[in-house]
Amino acid sequence: MKIDRLIGILSILLQQEKVTSPVLAKKFEVSRRTIHRDVEDLCKAGIPIVTKQGTDGGIAIMDGYKIDRTLLTTAEMQAVLKGLQSLDSISGGNKYQTLMDKLSVNNSDILSTNNHILIDLSSWNTKSLAPKIELFQGAIEGRKLVSIRYFSPNGDSERTIEPYLLLFRWHSWYIWGYCRLREEFRLFKIGRMDEIKVLREPFEPRKVEEPVDSQMETFYQEGLRITAAFDHSVKWRLMEEFDLKKLKLGEDGRIYIEFVWWDKEALFGYLLGFMDKVQIIKPEELREEFLSVVERVAGKYKE
Repeated sequence: MKIDRLIGILSILLQQEKVTSPVLAKKFEVSRRTIHRDVEDLCKAGIPIVTKQGTDGGIAIMDGYKIDRTLLTTAEMQAVLKGLQSLDSISGGNKYQTLMDKLSVNNSDILSTNNHILIDLSSWNTKSLAPKIELFQGAIEGRKLVSIRYFSPNGDSERTIEPYLLLFRWHSWYIWGYCRLREEFRLFKIGRMDEIKVLREPFEPRKVEEPVDSQMETFYQEGLRITAAFDHSVKWRLMEEFDLKKLKLGEDGRIYIEFVWWDKEALFGYLLGFMDKVQIIKPEELREEFLSVVERVAGKYKE
């Protein structure tokens, strides 16, 4: 549509010092004449656009002119507001609602027509998690060191970290930062830490290693590789937690899955959640350990 093209042209002019009509014509798949008419329409709307002929010529907005309004289409504005709305689900409050109201001023229909998607990033322990997230947000913005007590399967430890990124993945919140103790970038689960203190001491930002292709992908790969058989009645749950391609239907009617888990204790806890609907197939030594755990659990009740 013409209005979308006009907004697109204006957005480009705001981001670049100048641009030529052939470039705009190619980008929007229209003729140069159409681009010139669009430029005239923008000038009529009060946008001071200047054109210059020659090898160093082009189309540009007059120096010193500023546009305060956000140049977004309705669909793009809806996406922005929906993202802001999801942030309020973290804190359990409505601190981002004020920003949403400012962005949608004189456009109240934008919010009313954007209610077909609901993004809820909250967890069952929102009241304890939200303050931690806010502390890390402030530390990241202020480049301040953070001291924490961190709990893991290997026990708890005191850590000082340089926080760089808040991350929501695997249904949980994490902080990606440089651990002064281990002297490397690490992924810390926020729900496993307490005694969080933002220190006065700032840190000099270092080159940040991206977590996506490094530790995050090896978070599971370095763990235990097992094959387990699940009763068909729990397929609904397996579909939520595994790639469908991993689910193999066996001749006995059970669903066989080969997967990797990061920690033995966490694995046994996960499998116990399926009660008698799961059986470890291999490795054999893991079958024996799991049987020992089940027997100890049973012994608690026999006593």
